[in-house]
This record gives sequence, structure tokens and C-alpha cells, in this order.
Amino acid sequence: LFLLLFLQLMTKNAQELKVLLSSPKKIVITTHKGPDGDAIGSSLGLLHLLKQLGHEVQIITPNEYAKFLHWLPGNDDVITYEENEVEANKLTSEAELIFLLDFSHLSRIATYADTIKISNATKVMIDHHQDPDREIADIIFSDTSACSTAQMVFEVIEAMDMTNYLNKAIAECLYVGIMTDTGSFKYASTTAKTHHVIAELINAGAENAKIHDLIYDNSSATRIQLLGYCLNEKLRLYPENNAAIISLTDEELKRFEFKKGDTEGFVNYALAIEGIKFAIFIAEKDGMVKLSLRSKGDFKVNGIANKYFSGGGHMNASGGISELSVNETIKKVETIINEYKSELNKSN
Repeated sequence: LFLLLFLQLMTKNAQELKVLLSSPKKIVITTHKGPDGDAIGSSLGLLHLLKQLGHEVQIITPNEYAKFLHWLPGNDDVITYEENEVEANKLTSEAELIFLLDFSHLSRIATYADTIKISNATKVMIDHHQDPDREIADIIFSDTSACSTAQMVFEVIEAMDMTNYLNKAIAECLYVGIMTDTGSFKYASTTAKTHHVIAELINAGAENAKIHDLIYDNSSATRIQLLGYCLNEKLRLYPENNAAIISLTDEELKRFEFKKGDTEGFVNYALAIEGIKFAIFIAEKDGMVKLSLRSKGDFKVNGIANKYFSGGGHMNASGGISELSVNETIKKVETIINEYKSELNKSN
């Protein structure tokens, strides 16, 4: 019954959106601060569809994103709010339609949220995170079981009967979004539907081997050296509680000429250790201490991120911030690990 109701709502919303897109409009697409592969991939994939439909489209991200995503087709059509505030405000005020991709609360777009709030544009949310704020959009596509927002963008295109517009640019962008948010298709959120979508994207021109190489095998020497330093010098293991921590200070990041995106995925190396069910990466960036939390099985990290670090995310992958120093944050995390030791030592 739930699936039937979900499909009916998807169809209804897709038809409503299709009507909105039937005439040329000024459109803005935005996504969360610190955009990852899914955020950028879904945004650019949607951009290429909308441009084919004759719309005037601009992607505005709250801030810059990792260089390894800059090869994506359409990257030159992205502006950042932090660096282009006046232009971004003008474009947003003129927009007739705004897409909110890969986030469920306006707090996720930082200071750009104030501009979005006062816009009179029709707003469309496409997202797969928990507990969406349904007050921020007029049309909402929300599926917490979806592996990625990029997959949801494909499903919206499908529901609007617009798969004939799929081309190489759309396919490669959406492929990146799905691939990165599923850990190269290894997470439990990867379903038969996901593989069906991937097959469609490959048929539409996505070069999977090339994409994997550009995302995962294109690191700078300093990034690899930083990873080696983390694993050799900064890895803390708590085998009695099946947990691990990796931490980096601002000084250490500077020592390895840190660039945005360089520590992407580092937390997964800690989680890859036999027996580890809970891994935490702590880093001092942009004047604050940020955390990435990952887990295996039914150990939920989104609740921990929300309760202790003003964050959130998915059950097995979440993030947050700490107002403490790196060392104090480590101590806090150690206390949390001990608090949850019974769950961490429970067999799945």
C-alpha cells in the first residue's frame, strides 16, 4: 500500500512539474554546502535536461567543491554564492523556478538560505535524506530509501516521460552522483533499481571506466601522502568497541598542501579494517572542526551526528561539526564510543 501511494504521489508531482517545464523559464538549481559527487552530479544532470527543454538555467552552490569533480560537463555553468554573492542574489530574485537538490533543510545551504527564503519562485525539492522540511518547497520528491539524489533525478525524468532526452552529458553526471553516494555500488542502498538506472545511463553514453578513473584514480601526490600519514600516524583503534578514529589538525592539512576534496573517503579506510563497525574522521577545516561518521550494519550514526554534533545524514553515513578543538573532540568521541559499546559489540 505504501509503495502504491508513493508511486501515485511521484506520478502526480512529476506531471505537475512537467506542466511547469512546458514553457521557457528562468531556473536556478542549488545544492548543499560542501557539495559532494551526488550534489554536483544530480545538479548538472538536471541542468543538461532543462537546457534541452529551452530553459535559462544557472547552478548556484553555497561554496566551492572538490577539484576532482570539475571535469563534469557543465562545470563552467556553476557559480558559488560565497564568491559571487551579488550575481547569485540577482539570479535568484529573477528565477521563476528553483530546484533544491540533495538537502532537506535550508540550513544546509548556509547564508544562501536567506536569499532562497525571500524568493517568490516555485520551489522543487528532490532529495533522499531523512526528515525533509516540507515547508521549504512547493513540489517535493522525497525518497529516503533511494541510494542517491542522482537516482531520484533519473526517476523524475522517467516519471515525466522524458527519457528520450537522456544524452551523454546527463548520463555521466548522474552516473557520478549514484556511484559516489553508493561507494561504487557497495552500500546496502544499492538496489536492483539502481543497477537498472546505471544500465540506462551506460546505454545513454556514460563511460563507466573513464568515470571511475577520473573520480578515484586521479589524486595528487600530496593527497596520497596525506592518506599515508593518516593511516600510519593518525589512526586510533578501539578494537574492544569495534571503532576507529582518524583526525587531522589545520596545521597537518597545510603541511600536505590540502585542497578541498583531498580527504574525501578517508573515513572509509578506517571502516575497512576487520571488525570495525564505527569509524569517525575528524578534521579542522574552514575555522571549525568537522566530523564524518560511518558505520556498518544496523549501527545508526545519523542519530549520533544529530545528538552530539548538530549534524545528520543517513543511517550509515553522516556528518557534523564540533565547537571543541580536535583533541577535545577526540575525547568526546571516545566517550560516545564507550557509551554505545553494547551496540557496537552486538552481532548483526
